[in-house]
Amino acid sequence: MSIEVLNTLASTLQEAKGNIVAASAVKYGELTVVSTPDNLIALLTFLRDDVRFGFVNLIDVCGVDWPERPERFEVVYHLLSPKLNQRIRVKVSAAEDQPVPSATAVFPGADWFERETWDMYGIPFTGHPDLRRILTDYGFEGHPLRKDFPLTGYVEVRYDDAAKRVVYEPVELKQEFRNFDFLSPWEGTDYVLPGDEKAAK
Repeated sequence: MSIEVLNTLASTLQEAKGNIVAASAVKYGELTVVSTPDNLIALLTFLRDDVRFGFVNLIDVCGVDWPERPERFEVVYHLLSPKLNQRIRVKVSAAEDQPVPSATAVFPGADWFERETWDMYGIPFTGHPDLRRILTDYGFEGHPLRKDFPLTGYVEVRYDDAAKRVVYEPVELKQEFRNFDFLSPWEGTDYVLPGDEKAAK
């Protein structure tokens, strides 16, 4: 889609619903609209129902973690308008414990997407009919896609043949950390790499 069409779409949306659109930008050939949690449902409903737009398909809902920001999380909605053959991205920001209204009343297909976002990032959705974990185990601690989640996790799960059941244990590294030489060969080394002796001739 051309930049002119996207800019026209952004300006039409800004004129029609400027009170619920905080910002909009066309980058990398896509239109991104920024709103607030309070205005999210009104914006999604307008984009779905207005005949000029017709964004009736919810493609995806996902989270983004920005730990250095006061409003740490972004919830990103990707919508498709078959009528316009156009996609739009809607973003809202939320603090760590700030809930975001569930979009399931507007797009029932948001159900599992929001459950995944809750499971991976811990972003709560108010009004969700069944907000529980969907990808991790029932006893899982934390939210694994947060930037401050440890790479090794908190517990490890294994099947204990003696107990004939699954057991949860604290993570234990089986070997000492080793030192690796991470010096890039492109920056040069203090020794001759195999094959480099041919280049010197």
